[in-house]
Amino acid sequence: MKGIYRLRIKDKFSAAHSLRNYNGKCEELHGHNFGVEIEVYGKKLEKDTEILIDFKILKKFLKEVLNSLDHKFLNDLQYFQKYNPSSENIACYIYKNLQSKLPSGVNLKYVMVSEGENSMAFFEEV
Repeated sequence: MKGIYRLRIKDKFSAAHSLRNYNGKCEELHGHNFGVEIEVYGKKLEKDTEILIDFKILKKFLKEVLNSLDHKFLNDLQYFQKYNPSSENIACYIYKNLQSKLPSGVNLKYVMVSEGENSMAFFEEV
């Protein structure tokens, strides 16, 4: 049957940041318990297992990326010295680092980063 298979997982990490050029409270040092959601897709399942990618492996890859952010002051990380550590740029950072870990045929659709249940930023490549 023709179609696209999609998988979605969630995780979280804790970190501090201060937004440069914000001109408000968020320019001061503060922290969040960030939520992260990702979605991958593909057209072809693995021949033997008939799965796109094992959830366990996908979660491992995401955890590896999030470990580089967890309990860090994001402004100190090289990437965020160039880019403001906004939720939008955090989503982009996770996207870029996670995409390189995925096997051929498994594509990253989007990364969502939330600072709370009502505030979410998405990044997807176009």
